[in-house]
Amino acid sequence: MSLTDQPEIIAFVCHWCAYAGADLTGISRIQYPPNVRLVRLMCTGRIHPGFLITAFSQGAQGVLVSGCHIGDCHYLEGNVKCQKVIEDTWEYLRLLGIDERRLRVKWISASEGAEFAKEIQEFVQFLQGLREKPLADKRKWDLEGLPSPDTIGLEKGPPQLRDEQIATCMECSSCTGTCPVSRENPLFSPKQIINRTAMGLEADILQSRETWACLGCAQCNTRCPALIDISEFNRSFRYRAREAGNPPMESHHGLHQTIARLQRHPLSQKRTAWAEKAWNFKAAGDYFYFVGCLPYFDITFRYLNISPLDSARSALTLLNRLGIEPVISNDERCCGHDALWCGEEDTFFELALWNLEVIKASGAKTVLFSCPEGYSTFKYYYPKYFGELPFEVIHLSEFLALEIPKSGLKLKPFSDSAVTYQDPCRLGRWAGIYEPPRQLLRLIPGLELIEMERTRENALCCGTSAWMECSSCSKAIQTERLMEAQQTGAKELITACPKCRIHLTCAKLGENIAIGVKDIYSYLAEHLENK
Repeated sequence: MSLTDQPEIIAFVCHWCAYAGADLTGISRIQYPPNVRLVRLMCTGRIHPGFLITAFSQGAQGVLVSGCHIGDCHYLEGNVKCQKVIEDTWEYLRLLGIDERRLRVKWISASEGAEFAKEIQEFVQFLQGLREKPLADKRKWDLEGLPSPDTIGLEKGPPQLRDEQIATCMECSSCTGTCPVSRENPLFSPKQIINRTAMGLEADILQSRETWACLGCAQCNTRCPALIDISEFNRSFRYRAREAGNPPMESHHGLHQTIARLQRHPLSQKRTAWAEKAWNFKAAGDYFYFVGCLPYFDITFRYLNISPLDSARSALTLLNRLGIEPVISNDERCCGHDALWCGEEDTFFELALWNLEVIKASGAKTVLFSCPEGYSTFKYYYPKYFGELPFEVIHLSEFLALEIPKSGLKLKPFSDSAVTYQDPCRLGRWAGIYEPPRQLLRLIPGLELIEMERTRENALCCGTSAWMECSSCSKAIQTERLMEAQQTGAKELITACPKCRIHLTCAKLGENIAIGVKDIYSYLAEHLENK
């Protein structure tokens, strides 16, 4: 961007004050640069980081938020709430490597038209001084040696079923009977999606809201006598559903989907800042620890009084105590799981290419995952799209279950009440990893592990997936699972999935549920004896 370019600015303005101030600017014939687009809100308290990040993703070079002066809000404290949103968004921008000064906040009253014009003029001059756009153009990938998108890529339709599979399906409803969503939402039936496909009614499926209801928990897959991968069958419609104008309802105003889309661009992320003072890691080496989206989750879910990054801190603590200094990288991207399940396979494709390049450049022979979704995406979908991977993919629970017993590490005796364990869907039914997390918990002397009534391949999922379609159905599933955990008499519910922890902790809000929800790596790290 040259100094003569007029940078595009999106301004989110309060109806009562800032918008009226902007209107006064026009009425008073006060000149200011014309390259600002106003988005009028009833109150700046309605602003969410997802709105602000989306403005950058759609080409804004600067974003201004303006409303009533503190203390003058027509809705009491909307602007105070807005200030917290701005501070959180600055953190997201720093993580992404986008200059946070591109997001400004200015309180302007209805009588301050001249002040509004001055703010726009100063902001334009500042942005021109930065010279560069906030996002570099997306990279054009060299696909030589890789399968082309035409041969591997964007789903053209559901997997082909054999006649005998269709015949068996017509006589059976095991999938619908076992589906946790179908029990709460009678409009959703996995069987009916297959039946409608067999009847040539795919167009109806693409326009149906039930296209997005499946959680991908794979409970149905374990019961299907026709051996249909029903979760994958449902997922296969989603890219085309988006293309047909039927997108999912994204949670958190699409914040995490937007962050994933931004990561398709060249970025100078600050992903490793959390680890730089207290832990040992490398830029190159045999082991690569894939942290995933935890740094971004850490900002989003503060309202739950939890730190998802504690899982990564604890994982790195355990690895360091084993004498391993893994690679963690600022250049890592989201694994693409959520994009894949939200029907954005083009986004998934680009994120995967970034990750494969970053891991290859590190020289890693083994990639460790603490997140089941990252693990399953690399384990099953990356090979589907890109062929055999040049490194080994291992879930951290498997790795630690093998390495801790022979390492000499000591764990402090357990002195509290019993715990129970939540099997994550992507780790359990998808990957068949049931025993390693339990082996890790049993390494703690004196710990009593009480299983819930439904466990392992029969475990109930955490109720939502890919940050979309979170609803009363999700809440009902989550509450049911928490009550089942509480009925064991355990004090803590331990899980090996950051999203399980987030979803189940969120579900406790406003409910009379006392059981705590903890991350397995944090739980192990807490019980490590001092060196």
